[in-house]
This record gives sequence, structure tokens and C-alpha cells, in this order.
Amino acid sequence: MDSFVNKLTSVRPSERQTAWQALGFTAFLHYGINTFTDREWGNGKESPRDYNPTDLDTDQWCQALKSAGITACIITAKHHDGFCLFDTAHTKHSVMYSPRPVDVVASLANSCTKYGLKMGVYLSPWDRNAPTYGSGIEYDDYFCAQLEELTTKYGPLYSLWFDGACGEGPNGKKQVYDWNRYYAVIRKNQPDAVIAVCGPDVRWIGNEAGYTRPSEWSVVPSRMRKTETTAALSQQSDDTAFRQKPLSSQDEDLGSRDFLEEELKRGGELCWYPAEVDVSIRPGWFYHPKEDNQVRSLENLLDIYEKSVGGNAVLLLNIPPDTKGQINPADAARLKELGDCIRSIYSQNLLADARASCGHNILVDDDTYWMGSNETEEIEISLEEPKTLTHIVLCEQTTESQRIEAFSIMAEIDGKWCVLYEGTTVGFKKICRFKPVEVRNLNICIKQSRVSPTLRYIAGHYEER
Repeated sequence: MDSFVNKLTSVRPSERQTAWQALGFTAFLHYGINTFTDREWGNGKESPRDYNPTDLDTDQWCQALKSAGITACIITAKHHDGFCLFDTAHTKHSVMYSPRPVDVVASLANSCTKYGLKMGVYLSPWDRNAPTYGSGIEYDDYFCAQLEELTTKYGPLYSLWFDGACGEGPNGKKQVYDWNRYYAVIRKNQPDAVIAVCGPDVRWIGNEAGYTRPSEWSVVPSRMRKTETTAALSQQSDDTAFRQKPLSSQDEDLGSRDFLEEELKRGGELCWYPAEVDVSIRPGWFYHPKEDNQVRSLENLLDIYEKSVGGNAVLLLNIPPDTKGQINPADAARLKELGDCIRSIYSQNLLADARASCGHNILVDDDTYWMGSNETEEIEISLEEPKTLTHIVLCEQTTESQRIEAFSIMAEIDGKWCVLYEGTTVGFKKICRFKPVEVRNLNICIKQSRVSPTLRYIAGHYEER
């Protein structure tokens, strides 16, 4: 193996990153003072009296999430307005001084335990209410004190999520965030939690519209970790254009062999930095009554799911609770529709009883995996009886790094081998969609791999159309 390829494939995920990616489909819960002021970005001058849910029910939140097949959720413990959804000793700008003094983070933590969901928290570094914001170390002390509360009082957290957005403008307060200090608090108290977006463990996909790359690499330049902590600061205002911006052409390739070779020639280093796709089920991130009839369609959500969870990323779908303190019926109904649809397609592997030529039971989803002997490989799959398929799912063993660079899926139809799908990266999971076809013999052809390829799982599925 040449030294360049060895450098690429020696980059592997941490245990926390692997556990995070296995979650697949997760939720964001944007909830707070903005829910009641009908805004996206509050100004920090709101009164805690404005927060007044009539029927807060975090059990109902979790029931709605579970119906969609969601495995974990992140709550906005504090957004840019500085209003805290938890019982903090460091400010009175919180739910504990509202007409409904219930620690929402504690309530959600209990509900998540009850319904088998993992929980994470979002804590905005930009705080428009804190008088010390812009003071430097004094504000860092305040922020770290709240991090200490969140990471010690609410049980295990799977993610700490920071976006770093700041709309202070050229004449606003300047606060240089001490990220390393923040990370140290998290690593001390929640060593299994990933630190996302403005953090070293999870990378922002690059937009908030649900767009994904056709080739998503987890092995990328290490400089991207530093870039993420500054790129997120580029959101200077709350606007639709930012939420809907597509990926730029220069953002399309973050990890190809050619791209990384140039990076190493310039003296750069590589890291494992997997992508998360964050997108809202509605036009906004917080609940707005006027958007009750603008919930994304089932078709759109399924497409986002298959391209993100099935594109070597994790989907973080925002579902904002309403002014009652519940997931709105429009959102809850769509979530159940989505979950029913996903289960109808993916609950059964139609290849489970087939035979694979690789000498490994690659059609069973377990902890074992197959590794080829060469950089190009073929696996033939034979079914006893023909079955109609619309999807093939491929999963690499990413603990051995990401290796596959090009592949095709072929089926024998009327005695001829026909291409059903051609792709590049596989990664943790690749969902390959094609027109319905009745097959008895399949060929998974790995046309290019950095080193001997791995596959942990192959599945076949059918969607009625």
C-alpha cells in the first residue's frame, strides 16, 4: 500500500462518532421564548412572562418522534435571546421565572428515558440577554457555568450542538468564543457525547435546506474543523435565503482522492469528520401558526431521508413544538406518515434468504463484516425465487475507514446483465433507488476502492409506487 493511500485509510472514527452515526434519523426541537413571540431570532429583551404554554407535554413530543422512527433529539436549551429552558442558577431569564415554571430540559430528559430516545442540547454562545456578553472571559465563565449545569444535571447526553450564529453587526458586541474551554467541560462531564457543527466531532452539511452531496466523505481536511467554527458565524441575520441556500460547486468535493492529495501536498492533515443534515419540517425553525399548512410533504421528507441517512450522513429534522407546548397536529400527522412509509419500505430485507458469493453472511445486519482481497471486487447474490426490488442498501464497515470510491449494482434480466445503479461513496449507509425490477441474480461490483473494500451489510427492499 502506498503511503498516500495508507494516510487516507488510517483515518477512522472515534467510538462516539460511530455511535452517533448509527442513530441515523434524529430530531431538533426549537422551542422557547420565540415560540410565543412568533419570531425566529429574539432580541433578549423579552419578559419571561411571555413564555406561557397551556399544555406542555414532552411525552407527546417523544411519542410523535418515535412514530417517525426518530432515535434521538436535541432541545434548544438556550437560543440567541438568552432565555433558558432549564433551571439555571446564573440568570432569571428562564422558564423558572415564567407563568409555567417547569424545567423543560428535565421534563424532556425524563420523557426520552421513558420512550427510549437519546437526548442532546443546544446552547447558543451568542446571548443577547446576558449583560456580560462581549466582555471576554467574564462571559466565558457564565457560558461554561451553564454548560456545567446542562452536562451534569440531566443524565447522559448524546450531543452538544453549537451553531455560533451571531447578528451583532460591525458595531455590535465582540465576543471571541473560547471553544477549547467549552469542549473541555463537555469532555469532562459527557465523554460519550459528540460536539456538533462548531465542534470537532460532527460537520455541518453546509446548508439548511436538506440538500446533500452525491459523494459524501467522512475523511476530510482537518482544517475543516477550524473552518466550521468560523463558517457558522457567517449567518449574520435571520433570513430565508440562508436557510434555503444550496451547496456551492466548491463545496461538492470535500474528500476525493485527488482533493485530499492536494491537501496533503500543501502540508494539511486529515480527520474523520462526518456530516449532519439539519433541515426544518416547516419554513421556519420555531413554531409559527401561519405555517401550519406549510409542513413539508411526505414525498419531500422521504427524499431527504433517503439522501441523507442513505448518503453517509445523519438527518437532524427540526420539529418545533407549538404554543400549547406540544408537537402540532399537522407535524405529528406528517411524522407518523413518514415513519409508516419508512417502515413499509425498510423493515424487511428481501435478500435475507439469498446466497452471497463472498463467503460471508453479508445479508445479516450484525457486527461482522466482509473484507475483499483486491481494490476491485464483485459479490454475486442469488435468490431462490425472483423478487421485485426498488432499493438496495449497502453499508461499509466504517471502523475500518471509508474505502469505496465507485460501485455499480447489476441485475440479470432476461439473460442479460443490466445496470440498476451506479454510485461513488458508500460509507456508513448508502440507499440506492431505482425503478421496480424483478430479479433473481444481482451483482454488486466495487469498481474502485482505496484499499480492499469492506461491506457490513447488503439489503434489498421494495416500495409500492
